[in-house]
Amino acid sequence: MSRKRKALPLLENITIEAVAAEGKCLFHHNDCVVFVPFCVPGDIVDVQVTKKKHRYMEGRVARFVELSPVRATPACQHFGICGGCKWQNLPYAEQLKAKQQQVHDQLTRIGKVELPEFNPIMGSAETLRYRNKLEFGCCNKRWFTPEELQNPDLDLNGQNHAAIGFHITGAFDKIYPITQCWLMDDLHNKVRNEIERFAKEMGMSFYDVKEQHGLLRNLMFRNSNTGEWMLLIQFHYDEPDDEEKAQQLLAHVAETFPQITSLIYVDNQKGNDTIGDLELITFKGTDFIYETMEDLKFKVGPKSFYQTNTEQAYHLYRVAREFCFMPLPDCPADNQDNNTAPLIYDLYTGTGTIANFVAHRASKVIGIEYVPEAIEDAKVNSQINNITNTSFFAGDMKDILTEDFISEHGRPDIIITDPPRAGMHQDVVNVILGAAPRRIVYVSCNPATQARDLSLLDQDYRVISVQPVDMFPHTPHVENVVLLARRS
Repeated sequence: MSRKRKALPLLENITIEAVAAEGKCLFHHNDCVVFVPFCVPGDIVDVQVTKKKHRYMEGRVARFVELSPVRATPACQHFGICGGCKWQNLPYAEQLKAKQQQVHDQLTRIGKVELPEFNPIMGSAETLRYRNKLEFGCCNKRWFTPEELQNPDLDLNGQNHAAIGFHITGAFDKIYPITQCWLMDDLHNKVRNEIERFAKEMGMSFYDVKEQHGLLRNLMFRNSNTGEWMLLIQFHYDEPDDEEKAQQLLAHVAETFPQITSLIYVDNQKGNDTIGDLELITFKGTDFIYETMEDLKFKVGPKSFYQTNTEQAYHLYRVAREFCFMPLPDCPADNQDNNTAPLIYDLYTGTGTIANFVAHRASKVIGIEYVPEAIEDAKVNSQINNITNTSFFAGDMKDILTEDFISEHGRPDIIITDPPRAGMHQDVVNVILGAAPRRIVYVSCNPATQARDLSLLDQDYRVISVQPVDMFPHTPHVENVVLLARRS
């Protein structure tokens, strides 16, 4: 006979103490730290514990007893359910303080390297509608809130519960329907809502993640500061007439929304939504859009990586460029001759944005990236901007960046590295140490893995400058740029 699980406690009249990781807040109870989402420091709440471990607990707010004076009114009607903008209830100035502290704590506690005084975090000029890319899932089973489930008129079996929206944490097979998202220009809301309406009207099936059938599967929006819009629709053909239905939907979107300059689709029969290995079909317009930065133009395709906050990306790249060329009089090993243009390696170059951004002050820039389509875009970006001193190579970083590669293409004076959240592979770190550039500019979307990599580089490099940059308001995510100089 199984032992009856002990009920988890309800903690009453708790004062939330501080902001924690992953967009949560915390308080201390006895010898435990308790993490709670969707509240702010100073809130007095009743907390229902949902998980209890030896040293920590997790919970949810069961009741707000008294609201904190340090609080903002969320703009989004879906706040607290969607989970995408967990800090909309926290004033932006407080968000920046928390992110600055996050970078400091992670670089200090994980990196354990000597650090200079950090530069103040660069906040985003726009805190709403700042993104240039969003993806929405399409699902035949929408997620319901506990309040909705109490509605006696709700028919879980007879009604059409297909929806377009965001996946709910802990429910990969269900979508919470989104009617208005504030992360992107409002046009995407109109397009998404009309697609859902039209698809239901024509009896189009929505995708079932578990059973892997259903026609309408995924939407990806991109827009740019040139006014262009891209929409990629993923379908999953099951029935003989599915392709015809897909064409009808595409034609309706093209006619209803002439603002979309790049309308693309794909039949994805895989078990996941990734498109890197799929052949995409252009229904209308071009298969790319353009972004501009200073006097440069960048081609961005559906498979390309481009920073999702266009305006803030410009400031991020300006920091990276400044770190490449700023004088370092206290670093004898830097040996920078202002009259000699450096050879720069740009690792994880994406569509070559940083590489082309710094090329006019370099003798040559060599970019390396895993995604072949992004590398082709990087080459085109150099061509359309009349930049002739760049070379780009596609492949796994640890396989391409070898001693033989460096011997062939030249030993770099500067390495710029902008890896994914997992940071750099140990082999890549080893090759960087062997290449011995006089300085390294490390751009990171994850200060925790950046801190780990800084500790690996610490034997030969010291940190000269640290600049946090907020790319994603209302979320706990933060970018960080670190300048390192060779010790000797």
